[in-house]
Amino acid sequence: MNIGPRLSSLKRQHVDLEARIADEDRRPRPDSDALSRLKLEKLRLKQEMERLQAQAH
Repeated sequence: MNIGPRLSSLKRQHVDLEARIADEDRRPRPDSDALSRLKLEKLRLKQEMERLQAQAH
């Protein structure tokens, strides 16, 4: 199975989440619930990327 396209997609999503987290964090009153959800999603993506990379080796 070619994981390249899937991994690239996950990496783009991960970068997007980093930007969204940074944007929320810069707000005068960051929404802690939104930050928590975004960080959990970022972690989930990271774990998925690591799983795919481990399968490729």
